Amino acid sequence: MSDDSFQNLSSKVDDLIDLCAEMKRENQILKANESSLKSEHQKMVERNQEAKSKLQSVLERLKAMDNS
Repeated sequence: MSDDSFQNLSSKVDDLIDLCAEMKRENQILKANESSLKSEHQKMVERNQEAKSKLQSVLERLKAMDNS
């Protein structure tokens, strides 16, 4: 293998290593974002359920007042 070919191959390997490191960092960021979004979604589901429960309670009280 000539010196130029070896240098070319070495450069390509270095580029691949850099790309893998960049992709690993990006993957870590995406996983953190996913975790944050899942947590936010769960909180919204809980808040939505709480609001639904309160609304049902108000509706039941209104019906009870109407029937009195």
